[in-house]
Amino acid sequence: MPANDSERVLIAGAGPVGLFAAIRLTGFGIPVTVVERNTNVGDDIRASTFHPPSLEMMEPYGITEQMVAAGEVVPEWQIRMHVTGEKVLFDLGRIADLTPYPFRLQFEQSSLCILLDRMLREEPLAEVIYGTELIGAEQDGGGVTVQARSGSEERTFIGKFLIAADGGASTVRGLLDIPFDGSMYPERTVLVTTPFPFADHIEGLSGVSYCWHETGNFALLKLPSRWRASLYFPESLSVDEVLSDDYLQEQLLEICPNSDRFEILDKREYRVHQRIVPGYNHGRILLAGDAAHLNSPTGGMGLNGGLHDAHNLTEKLNDIWHGGDLGLLDLYSRQRHPVAKNQIIEQADQNRKRMTEKSLEKRREHFAALQAIAADDDKCRAFLRRSSMIEGLELASRIT
Repeated sequence: MPANDSERVLIAGAGPVGLFAAIRLTGFGIPVTVVERNTNVGDDIRASTFHPPSLEMMEPYGITEQMVAAGEVVPEWQIRMHVTGEKVLFDLGRIADLTPYPFRLQFEQSSLCILLDRMLREEPLAEVIYGTELIGAEQDGGGVTVQARSGSEERTFIGKFLIAADGGASTVRGLLDIPFDGSMYPERTVLVTTPFPFADHIEGLSGVSYCWHETGNFALLKLPSRWRASLYFPESLSVDEVLSDDYLQEQLLEICPNSDRFEILDKREYRVHQRIVPGYNHGRILLAGDAAHLNSPTGGMGLNGGLHDAHNLTEKLNDIWHGGDLGLLDLYSRQRHPVAKNQIIEQADQNRKRMTEKSLEKRREHFAALQAIAADDDKCRAFLRRSSMIEGLELASRIT
């Protein structure tokens, strides 16, 4: 695609949000150029949980079918007292009348990016450029001009719109000087991938399990042939300490005593934020995904929320491209901002606070409340509609 062809949408960031936006737009017949700072498709260990609405959104493009074939279907998830083995199960079969995908799918974010990248390489309307860092963006009434650097070469891209899907440290958001208010949680999180078969050693373990143990909490997420353990560490420890093999071995042994050392395939330390921008649309520049909002990963809502942003925004851009009013971009922000603030961030924060609770008495109160929800069909369906992000999408659809 020629660099001076302005009849296209520019996308900053080749993560799942940017790539899915590109798939959607090219499906509507709209050319796209995706600019990504990294030199190739991302392979970081990050999110892995996909909720039913996200699978529905990706189904028309053949994405969901490939994900389900390669991923881990989790029809029920649980919250458990690790020491006693007590657990509360939430069976998504109870909302099977609401979705063709009544389960959580465990499928690594990096694998989704590889899949989407491969699809776009075969799409004549798509151009995905890696190893190119966005360094400037300007707009006027007719479009957006982006300056980018690839090695020592500077390039200019011109498009009708720019989607900023360039992550929590968004360059575009910084260039526009958009506030990103919120806070950072005090503890560090380490995501560890291991082939150790936890379900063979922990009775009744679900493919997604959020667990309290004596001194803290952890989560176990099943993927084909391996598990991911989310471990939480106090602020007092350094990055080197929390990532040291001996220390991680101690933490994994607390979860499941094992005569051999755990094989660690990958490990990653990160800090968790809860932040959101005041609005998602800034003229012809639109924010989506982590560039617009960050939240605790507990509950698996961040990546899904970004995909929902991309789905909503591309629908609006398609309407505008074919003669619709630019005011639809205001509607995008009005629909997605409150969902991120009041559903995704708030729910993820509540999930985190519940699981990081240290008081045994308060844990018992939380546990009893969850048991009561699971035992009542109406309450459980409402809980699952919210935790599966169905409710948030319904609320957004009512905003005009």
